[in-house]
Amino acid sequence: MRVLLVDDEERMVAALRRGLAAEGFVVESAADGSTGLRLAQHGDFDAVVLDVMLPGLSGYEVVRRLRAQANWVPVLMLSAKDGEYDQADALDDGADDYLIKPFSFVVLVARIRALLRRGARARPVVLSAGELKLDPASREVWVQDAPADLTPREFVLLEYLIRNAGRVIGKAELLDHVWDSATEVAPNAVEVYVGYLRRKIGSDQLLTVRGVGYRLLP
Repeated sequence: MRVLLVDDEERMVAALRRGLAAEGFVVESAADGSTGLRLAQHGDFDAVVLDVMLPGLSGYEVVRRLRAQANWVPVLMLSAKDGEYDQADALDDGADDYLIKPFSFVVLVARIRALLRRGARARPVVLSAGELKLDPASREVWVQDAPADLTPREFVLLEYLIRNAGRVIGKAELLDHVWDSATEVAPNAVEVYVGYLRRKIGSDQLLTVRGVGYRLLP
């Protein structure tokens, strides 16, 4: 069984490589998000163990990009963050499991074996809200059955809005979920991209709730 380990803590990675090898795994590792993404895209791995906080691309962004490319390799995310929203974000982005640091090596191996027994997840269904349809796997969007050409950022924004259709979403929440934490974001980024999105999907369905945020009509 081949496992990709993506983490920038050198001592931990060295220890995990030795331990996993002793358990019969073939392990390859990467110390940053960009390298980890490239290896996961092109390597034939049975599972990926992925840290959240990485140089370059965060673990959240890595798993988002894998799922957007219809790569359903099982992903176990590692993080020192133990908040329920951190875990929810990881699972919402496409991770299959979440383990909080520090962790037991025995538990890590058990979680990996559980993922391998489950295998890759099924392709997600097409999301819809009103006259909008969005396919997370193919990265396609349709408005009244006509294809819409969205940038990667616009796509992620629309996907989050569709998944939360009918609910008012504040700007801070959108920044947390749509923009990578390692990226410098302009204060008016949300307003700018909502404007871009409205021009492509129409303004009637994406409403501004003054002083609060935005709501996509279901």
